[in-house]
Amino acid sequence: MSHADIAAGVWRIERSRLVGAAAKLLRDLDEAEDCAQDALMAALDAWPRDGQPANPAAWLMTATRNKALDRLRRRAMLEREHAHLAADDEAAGAHVVPDFVDHLDAARDQAEIGDELLRLIFIACHPVLPREAQVALTLRLLGGLETAEIARAFLQPEATVAQRIVRAKKALNGQAYELPGPTEREQRLSAVLAVVYLIFNEGHSAGSGASLLRPALCDEALRLARQLQHLLPQDSEVHGLASLLEIQASRLPARLDAEGRPVLLPDQDRRRWDALLIRRGLAALERALSLGEPGPYTLQGSIAACHARAARAEDTDWHAIVAGYDRLLALNPSPVIALNRAVAVSFAHGPAAALPLLEALAAEPQLKRYPFLAGAQADVLERLGRVGEAREAYLRAAELTDNEVQRTLLLERAKRLAS
Repeated sequence: MSHADIAAGVWRIERSRLVGAAAKLLRDLDEAEDCAQDALMAALDAWPRDGQPANPAAWLMTATRNKALDRLRRRAMLEREHAHLAADDEAAGAHVVPDFVDHLDAARDQAEIGDELLRLIFIACHPVLPREAQVALTLRLLGGLETAEIARAFLQPEATVAQRIVRAKKALNGQAYELPGPTEREQRLSAVLAVVYLIFNEGHSAGSGASLLRPALCDEALRLARQLQHLLPQDSEVHGLASLLEIQASRLPARLDAEGRPVLLPDQDRRRWDALLIRRGLAALERALSLGEPGPYTLQGSIAACHARAARAEDTDWHAIVAGYDRLLALNPSPVIALNRAVAVSFAHGPAAALPLLEALAAEPQLKRYPFLAGAQADVLERLGRVGEAREAYLRAAELTDNEVQRTLLLERAKRLAS
């Protein structure tokens, strides 16, 4: 692998932390993103010439901070801000391309990185922004998701999401880039949880690209959920989200076969599920349930726990899962949740019971081009023996998805039914 490939790969993983560090200094998200990009350009120039640093992530962090400091100097900041910068001798004296011969304190950087990232989440979820803008902006900054990926998560047009992100950045320029106090933190929490949830979802089932999974996003979401557990130990939904993500992440080792093809939940080798993550998830769920009436994330964690507790696919308590989705829909009416419930009904009560539910959902505007609806219809039709209709539904789902691995699987299923 070339130095350029390594630099680009590390940058993709560290991008959100880099933006968070620069944003803390600059209080301008556009400029912070530019600094992170400039750091990558510096790495692409320096690493092939000078060799790869021992700690590439820390190198990029120092380069990003230096770029931000240069911008601050060019702005001719007020005297007190210059004094604040002067206190950091290492940062003030560093070159644009950092020199790691001077024994960079990597441990200190790693400690700061976590605080910066969490701070950036709460900043991007500022109450001056509408909820949709909070989530879209944070997904862009933290998840590193492209606008098209965020649009898919919202089931909305890409242009709408792009405009939302631009307006959100402008609204936040000049705001205090500090972790809010307990009262403000609570006000922003629901948006923060939604962001962490959507980051994990994109990692768990990538909406586009050549890979089904993006493990770095799953790891990031898990880390953030665990940080939130420490920050807000008495909030039931924080623990509920953590339980959901821990249990979902436990299945990742079994989601692909040896050739990299997706393995559906009923066909997964459950011996490959991560037992430690399951235990962590069940413990978080117990904690969430002990703190009060379950909210949406706790209910989803309870549904995930039904799968985790089943030693075999045939042991799954699908009736309990349907009941869980009933409670979830009562709290959070959503066509996607209704779709998941319909799939559960197909296993609890048979495919014939689920088909009318899926047909009704096909009229939902948000699901018109949703590949998972077409895939669910195809599976139910196949189980009912309606082979021709199932094949057409598989082809429709393949046409709608932007993920190459999912498209290949769907086309294989359609081809199998044609023979």
